[in-house]
Amino acid sequence: MHWLTDNFEAIRDFMELGGPVLRWIAITIFLMWALIIERVLFFRSSMKQMAVDILETWESRPERKSWNAHRIREGLISKFAMASNSSIPMIQTLVALCPLLGLLGTVTGMIKVFEVMAVSGSGNVRAMAAGVSQATVPTMAGMVGALSGVLLVTILSRRAARETEFLEDSLTMDH
Repeated sequence: MHWLTDNFEAIRDFMELGGPVLRWIAITIFLMWALIIERVLFFRSSMKQMAVDILETWESRPERKSWNAHRIREGLISKFAMASNSSIPMIQTLVALCPLLGLLGTVTGMIKVFEVMAVSGSGNVRAMAAGVSQATVPTMAGMVGALSGVLLVTILSRRAARETEFLEDSLTMDH
């Protein structure tokens, strides 16, 4: 239990070191990872069953060559594509937002440094160091958050496209 309080204190100290913008970055990263985990769970469970249901619906049709059958096929594929791509644009937005929030943290930290310099000159190094840490920590956190999400959102996007293409190939139009 002691390790838990130590870790909590370390996280709290880190959050205080980065200033108020770091809290927004942490919330953004948390939301991004929650959506990534949701997509991974969807791909491992619900998506397979959805593909089977769509395939069974299509295979149970007695006729598959008419114009109406083609539109129904397109609708089934579209439904699957929308379900598999759900949340991916939001994840991409959160990934793009991380470095922008880091840049905001840089600007606010530098403003704090300039305020200290305006009030006490360049002699108060300790106060300037707090502003510099508020400038650099959010930048680093924003970049780490974006890098952690970029790889996974690319993998998720490719998987959704691949599964949609596989379903499209599976829905044959003979009969």
